[in-house]
Order: sequence, then C-alpha cells, then structure tokens
Amino acid sequence: MTRVGVVTFPGSLDDRDAQRAVRFAGAEAVALWHGDHDLQGVDAVVLPGGFSYGDYLRCGAIASHSPIMREVVAAAERGVPVLGICNGFQMLTEAHLLPGGLIRNDHGSFICRDQVLRVENTSTAWTNGYTAGQEITIPLKNGEGGYIASAETLERLEGEGRVVFRYVGVNPNGSLHDIAGIANERGNVVGLMPHPEHAIEAGFGPDTPAAMRSGVDGLTMFTSALTALLAA
Repeated sequence: MTRVGVVTFPGSLDDRDAQRAVRFAGAEAVALWHGDHDLQGVDAVVLPGGFSYGDYLRCGAIASHSPIMREVVAAAERGVPVLGICNGFQMLTEAHLLPGGLIRNDHGSFICRDQVLRVENTSTAWTNGYTAGQEITIPLKNGEGGYIASAETLERLEGEGRVVFRYVGVNPNGSLHDIAGIANERGNVVGLMPHPEHAIEAGFGPDTPAAMRSGVDGLTMFTSALTALLAA
C-alpha cells in the first residue's frame, strides 16, 4: 500500500485531518514528527496547516529549519510528491522549495470561507485527477495568505504554467495574480492556501448546489498523488 507521511509540528492543527484524507484516498497515513531525521520510507509527504511554532518570526520560517524538513527537501529534490497546505505552503516557500512568500491578508483580518478555485495546471502530482479550467470549492482559513513574488518570478510562474490554483469570484487575501497555489518546475511539489483535507467526505465538506456540506472536491488532490505514484 502507498504510504503518505504527514508531518506534525508544534502548533499543527490539521495534521489529523490530513491523515484522514490520506486514508480516504486509499493510502496508509504515516505520522511523522518535526524533530525526526527519518521519513520512514514514505512515498509522499504532506505538510499540514496550523500555526507551527506559534507563527513566530514568520509563518513557516522556524518550521522550515526543523530536522524533518532537511529530509523533506532532499526527498522533494529526488521527485517525491510533497504537498504544503496553508502553513505547509508557507514552509515550502521558506524552505525555498517554492518561490515567493505569503504575507498578511490585505484586509488585515483572519478569513474563513468556502472558496471557489480554478484548476490551472493538471500536470502536477497533486492535480492530475482534475480537468483544466475546472472550478472547485475548497475551505479557506488564513490570516497571512497573500501570495507575493517579484515581477520576474510571477512572469516565470505564469509563463511556465506553474500557477496551479487561482481564486475565482473574489480574491480573499490580496494574493498577486489571484494565486491560490503554485508548483515547482518538476510538478512534484505543490503548495496552496485552501484546505483540501476539509473537502473529502459528503456531509462534512463545503456546501454545494446539490446539498449542504456535500463538497468533496479536495479528495481528488490526494487520489491524484496516488495515481502519480502508480504511474512513476
């Protein structure tokens, strides 16, 4: 069975939710600890949401220097699929696995809402199960989710098709180019601010036109990784 590691840091909130999403997708969830130096041979890694180390210094900055992150960086460079969700996205930028950074929401407030996204890139390890241009609804909750990057970096991301998700209808945090998620050049590392692990099971996801809490658009992100691993 495919084994997907989920790293817990001091202040992680959504590690158990991410583990549950992995199991829902049909893989074995392996709990990893921030202080360890061993990924236990997992096939993919998820960096979950939360407030690692209390968001001191900068969100994700201290976590990016955790012992386990040295292993995550090395694994990502080998091609292992890595997904960073919210605080995990912040860690990926701080660890320089993804370019740019995340800053305080432009309206200065924490936001929690069901957010419509457009899938811009379906060639990554985490999005191959979607169709290009598909609009999905994923819960969003962050205080520092505004994506920023230099004009040169933005031009490169756009030109290389590395913008993976884009906000639709409203830009909830002031992210440049409405960017909600990006990928590395190889497509095995993806970071996004919304929380796909909160949209995996009918009855517990976002509202849809069909029924309240029936949204399961996030599950495809986890099943996509399994598909990518089987195809490798």
